[in-house]
Parts: sequence; C-alpha cells; structure tokens
Amino acid sequence: MKNHLPVEDCWFLTGATAVGKTSVAIALAERLDAEIISLDSMAIYRGMDIGTAKPSPEEQRRVPHHLLDIVDPTDEYSVAEYLSAAEEVVEGIRKRGHQPLFVGGTPLYLKALLRGLFEGPPADWEMREQIEKELEEVGQEALHKLLEQVDPLAADAIHPNDTRRLVRALEVYRATGEPISHQQMQFDDSRTAEQCRVFVLRRARELQRERINDRVDDMIERGLIEEVRALTSDGKQLGRTASQAVGYREVIDHLNDDLSEEEMIEKIKARTRRFSKRQGTWFRGLSECRFLDIEPEEQAEEIAERIASVATE
Repeated sequence: MKNHLPVEDCWFLTGATAVGKTSVAIALAERLDAEIISLDSMAIYRGMDIGTAKPSPEEQRRVPHHLLDIVDPTDEYSVAEYLSAAEEVVEGIRKRGHQPLFVGGTPLYLKALLRGLFEGPPADWEMREQIEKELEEVGQEALHKLLEQVDPLAADAIHPNDTRRLVRALEVYRATGEPISHQQMQFDDSRTAEQCRVFVLRRARELQRERINDRVDDMIERGLIEEVRALTSDGKQLGRTASQAVGYREVIDHLNDDLSEEEMIEKIKARTRRFSKRQGTWFRGLSECRFLDIEPEEQAEEIAERIASVATE
C-alpha cells in the first residue's frame, strides 16, 4: 500500500450522484483559486458525456478541469493508473500556485487517494485458473452469489459483470481463507475529519430521490440514447468497465430491443437510487469525511462559503 498524495493539502468535494456537486465545485474552486481534478471513474471516458454528467464546456472554461476524457470507452483503466495520473496533475497544479480540488462521487477513488491502494497478496494463478473455469461453467451471477456468502462486503462493492474483480476476490478468499474486504480494512490508514478537507454533500432522502428522477429524465431529453448509439455504432462495444456505468447498460439493452424506452428509464432511475445509497454507505465508512446537509433553497455560492469557513475553523 502506498499513499501517493499528502492529502492534507488537497480539497475533496464528494457526495452521491445528483446531489449537486458540480455547481458547488465551481463556486468553491473560484473561492479557493483551485483547479478541479475529476473524482469520477466514468468521466475519464471520451464520448461518455451525458450519462456521466460531465461539467459543461462553459463550466470547464470557468475553472480548469483535469482527468476528464483521458481514455476511450473501449479501454480499461485501473485505480492504480488513476492514482498515478492524479499525483502528476496535483504536482502541476501546485507548481502553478493553485489548490487541488478533487470533485466526484467514486468512493473507491476517494478511499485510494486518502488511504493508499491495497494490492492484496500475490496472484495465485492456479487458483485463478480454477475459478475462471468455474465461471465458464456456472456463469457470473452464480459466482457473485457465492462471493456474497463468503465476503458480503466485497460482493456489495463488486458488480456481477466485473469479472476481473469478482475472480480476484474469490481467489484471495480461497487462497488465504480470509475475505479480501477484511484484509483491505487491516491496511486502512485512516485520519480524522479534522485532519482532512473532505466534504460530503447530502440532501434529504425524498429530495435526493426527486433530483435523481429529474436527472435521468434530463439525460434522456438531452440525448443519452443517441450518445450510446454513437458509441456502439459499427459494431463497437464499450469496455467491461465503461459498460457498467449507470444508464449505459440499460440504454444498450434498449437498443438491443431487450427493454422498452419506458422500462429502460425506470431501470436507470432504480439503479441510480441503489447506487446513491451505496455511495452513502461508503462515505459513512470513511472517518475523513465531513457531511454537509444542504437546504433545498441553498445556492452553490452559499454552500461553498460554508465549506470554506468550516475548513478554517
């Protein structure tokens, strides 16, 4: 495990999807004289704009943004690669005399930045080969249910279609007799909230639900279906990671005539709500986080002012 950044010198603004991070981030960055580094594992992909709610061109002109649109959606991109890229970006920001402000809602990226990356025991290639053979025989869903029995924490964090992480989690458990999630916890090098500048935006549950529904409807109206159609034209396929992005898999199913448009929209909303709930669970498990409850009428500038004042107390 290695901490790539002296995180006490960085700012972090996070929260569940659709909570309103982008507008607050712009206001906060302008107040701090900061540059924004994306903390979103799907915003790294080129062409995946609407479904990932990337900052608009105007917002990106107001404040410099980094680690957006850096790989094609057919490619894979690891947490280790993200940490390395983030380290380089932070160094450049500091040389320019600005503050680094990480903004986004990917808990795994946040935890890796705060506590380092847990790589686990060396690969057991014989065990891995056995599990991959088992995967071919029983399928991903059955293997994911097996992981739920031996390591429910890891199963909650790993999507059934994420074959690489699914196989790795089972490999570690069978090779060591200990769940990978427990080993990750043992390597946690946590800090208190007062030692960090990590702010999690929250809204009341019903308001958050409404914002998610409105966000999905807006994405459909702005052309999410057309965006996915363009990404998958001429037989192209999204990579394993990109295809797991909330909304994209459902649109692909719709384009393949497996879902009607109405069914697709409802599935996106339901999956987004579940994702939002999982994000909240992750954030509550990080001692570094300070939670800011947002009032319905509170403006981005007011929230940014609150964050800046809390950090200097």
